[in-house]
Amino acid sequence: MTTKSHLQSKVDLNYNFSFINSLIEIKRAEWNALLTDDNPFLRYEFLDALERNDCLGEKFGWYPHHLTARDSAGILVAATPLYIKTNSYGEFVFDWSWASAYEQAGLSYYPKLISSIPYTPATGRRLLISPNLSSELKNSIALDMLHASIEEAKRIKVSGLHWLFNQADECKYFKQQNLMLRLGCQYHWHNQNYESFDHFLESFISRKRKKIKRERRYVIEQNIEIKQLHGNELDERLWEQVHAFYASTFYRKSGFPTLSLDFFKAVGTTMGSQILLVLAFSEQQLVACAINFRSSHTLYGRFWGCLNDFNSLHFEACYYQGIEYAIKNKLTTFEPGAQGEHKISRGFLPTKTWSAHWIADSRLEPSIKDFCRREEKFMHQECDELMKLSPYRLN
Repeated sequence: MTTKSHLQSKVDLNYNFSFINSLIEIKRAEWNALLTDDNPFLRYEFLDALERNDCLGEKFGWYPHHLTARDSAGILVAATPLYIKTNSYGEFVFDWSWASAYEQAGLSYYPKLISSIPYTPATGRRLLISPNLSSELKNSIALDMLHASIEEAKRIKVSGLHWLFNQADECKYFKQQNLMLRLGCQYHWHNQNYESFDHFLESFISRKRKKIKRERRYVIEQNIEIKQLHGNELDERLWEQVHAFYASTFYRKSGFPTLSLDFFKAVGTTMGSQILLVLAFSEQQLVACAINFRSSHTLYGRFWGCLNDFNSLHFEACYYQGIEYAIKNKLTTFEPGAQGEHKISRGFLPTKTWSAHWIADSRLEPSIKDFCRREEKFMHQECDELMKLSPYRLN
């Protein structure tokens, strides 16, 4: 898949929109200059490492097809991470029923075009626009980016175009383009200016607080030592061990690991301070590992692997260590990953997420739109019900 096109902006003819098949075609500094914060997954270093280290392409069904916009001087002023997909793996906004509907209608659901971060269900901006532009111009470019993306989807004849885990404030642009919005739910922890983990637990009702203390005690009683290291503190041998733990989780669940050892080594070098490894040792042997990424305000839990079953070690490594780290480093949010109602009792509350969708086929578009509308009503109700499981004391 080596398509490339150029579309002229319908709002301002001084801006030229192009679709590129690799970040090699642009410079790291110009891409990163579009970011409004230090979200690790939107950084050039992360996305480029995916492309360079055998994490995308035919093997996994992800083909880069990024949108870029340059002004008349050739300066990059906007971009969107885009991928042509030949499956739905690694997206976490599940559309299996949509693919089934297409199949039943004798139509092809794949390929499709998505704006997302491969294998990463983390909320982030999808319409990257230079922060140096005026609000009025940003709004115009945002709408034009959507128009250009949809026109490209039509040109390359994909079934649809999907923006996944976009920022809530971007939904206004999708609404203006009459796109379908789809509501999802994750479980996030929010820092209420906690001074310590014990201070955090003081906000819990008694029985929930006792449960967490008991789980943490189990880990201590098993003589497990926990260490926290950043990615730039790992040597090659330790990265090999970490990757082996990451891969083992997929093999155990009959899946396949998509991130290569070379990918982890690359991001460990280029953005190591934004990677947090929680390592668990038993008798000086590494027995478990949790892999996290961070920005200046948010910790993102991503992967976990364990050599054997240890009582409550998963909760300690994946949740409690992350909360302690967030409190110590004054992070405001901890997103531990997709799914898992068990996270609620450990302080991660239901949090709404959004995606937006354009469907090419006018015959199936009404039924998918109705699906999204009915699902949204259900998700609002489910989030309200799940919130009743909150472990926090009522003020």
